[in-house]
Amino acid sequence: MEKKTYSGFVALVGKPNVGKSTLLNTLLGVKVAPISPRPQTTRKRLRGILTEGQRQIVFVDTPGLHKPMDALGEFMDQEVYEALSDVNAVVWVVDLRHPPTPEDELVARALKPLVGKVPILLVGNKLDEAKYPEEALQAYHALLPEALPRKLSALNPKQVASLKAELLALLPEGPFLYPEDFAKSDQDFGEWVAEIVREEAMKRLWHEVPYAIATKVEEVAERENGLLYLKVVLYVERPTQKAIVIGEGGRKVKEIGQAARKQLEALLGRRVYLDLEVQVYPDWRKDPEALRELGYRSSLG
Repeated sequence: MEKKTYSGFVALVGKPNVGKSTLLNTLLGVKVAPISPRPQTTRKRLRGILTEGQRQIVFVDTPGLHKPMDALGEFMDQEVYEALSDVNAVVWVVDLRHPPTPEDELVARALKPLVGKVPILLVGNKLDEAKYPEEALQAYHALLPEALPRKLSALNPKQVASLKAELLALLPEGPFLYPEDFAKSDQDFGEWVAEIVREEAMKRLWHEVPYAIATKVEEVAERENGLLYLKVVLYVERPTQKAIVIGEGGRKVKEIGQAARKQLEALLGRRVYLDLEVQVYPDWRKDPEALRELGYRSSLG
């Protein structure tokens, strides 16, 4: 007799920079999502696949919900609403170091229609750094009293394991959505490489520049000496931004490349030649056609 299987989609939502991607990486036990101290590091929905025994969760990591200022912001918010349209549970991540903001209220309003339809777990993150975690969690809970409150640090595997067990138990009976031996993420290789390069750039740049960067892999090739050759273009919106990304004597882009290469080699377990180029694509964040060209595809007009 065939064993029963259980599967479903779980959306990770919240305002920018609350630790959704860190939580996803810890849940999966492997890095699939980019992380930086900058808000809006995550720009696209990303699926992380967790299979344990007869149960499979497809996590949907989403961009931070916020008031959009351009076409990119509209795309990011749409990614969130589309992710919520068909899920079996929601993990609403908040930052316990701070009280709720209007952006948190925006998330709570977005989740209201799901009350009574699917479980909503309110996960207070950054517990290890919070001075008044109980008071903060109560304030967030007041925004959506139907949510189930939990506290943890997304960097603490033990605490995250408890959340993972709870989510696995919530899954409805059904066939696996991905093969058991499927990779931990549905990203293709080029998207994954581009996101790692963008992550390292965002860590090292300041003011408006990190948000004006898009990355795209232009070439992947196996070299005879065993090197994996990767050419990645970093797009910015203005020539002044290009000069900042390149840096004096090419120092900044070299620094970004070295950090990204180190991370890629560690994750791939092989030698990588990373070739970075910086180009100007004027006002790409405001242009829906440019967004599509740079890999931000959805039903955006």
